[in-house]
Amino acid sequence: NTDRIHGWQAFDFLLCDSQQNKLCVLLYVVLISLMLITICGNLLVIISIIYFRYLHTPTNYLILSLAVADLLIGALIFPLSMTFSLKPCMYIKNFFCNLRNTFDITISVSSLLNLCCISVDRYYAVCHPLIYKTKITDCVAVKMGLGSWAVAILSGTFVFLMFFIPDECDTSCTFTLVVTSMVGYYIPTIVLLSMYSKILVVALRQARSIHNKTSQNTKSKAVSSKERKATKTMTIVIGIFLIFWVPVFLSYSFYPLDSFILYVLLEPFNWFSLSNSMLNPFIYAFFYTWFRRAFKMIISGKIFQGDVTNIKLYQ
Repeated sequence: NTDRIHGWQAFDFLLCDSQQNKLCVLLYVVLISLMLITICGNLLVIISIIYFRYLHTPTNYLILSLAVADLLIGALIFPLSMTFSLKPCMYIKNFFCNLRNTFDITISVSSLLNLCCISVDRYYAVCHPLIYKTKITDCVAVKMGLGSWAVAILSGTFVFLMFFIPDECDTSCTFTLVVTSMVGYYIPTIVLLSMYSKILVVALRQARSIHNKTSQNTKSKAVSSKERKATKTMTIVIGIFLIFWVPVFLSYSFYPLDSFILYVLLEPFNWFSLSNSMLNPFIYAFFYTWFRRAFKMIISGKIFQGDVTNIKLYQ
């Protein structure tokens, strides 16, 4: 416990030893800016998918579920983390700290499980295109999204209840963090990497096959190109997600070591992982013309000037 207390006191001293500390003020200005960008960006994604019928596809329903998780990170986790960032929430049995950790774990696990569902969607789209529309329907996509949230809520409930075990927090908290790291990050990460390895092999094989054939149906070419682009975009989203979350989950794995450096770095690593939630809307806007057009129509207020629900965004 001494190392933990000293670690957090060092972090507290470095950033916010007084209310007048300029570094502390700058820190919270940056964090509030990240929070607002995260909320606004993911709201654009959510409104776009719900409003425009062109975007009512199984893949986009899963993206919608992911955007809800990212929105909640901006609306809930950011404020709670800003309130308790400089407090030793990782080991003190405080109700509000426990609440923050519960929300953090629940939404983070939901994000990763939604990405796993997206990988399944991309697997069928690329590896089994002939049965894709029968296997991955709107109903199936909605069920996968809801299932991800159900498992995430169960994980969060487990974390919440573990902190009320009448025992030293060293035992219960350490066990909780290690188990959460395994279930919430490492196992889904292995699933993601396995799925996308198969997708990459099949996609490269299909690309060579299409390149070698001189007579191709124009429509089938367009569909193939669309699916490849969607797969490429979601691969980037997943890759960035995994990179941003590596430091904090590795830190959780080394939590039992009680390292002084670990407790100094744990909160910055946590903020680094949370900042990932603001990137996805920019990725969609960069790669998808229809998302860019949807964003522009929402921001400009054109959706309030008439019924544009059925507009073809790809034109």
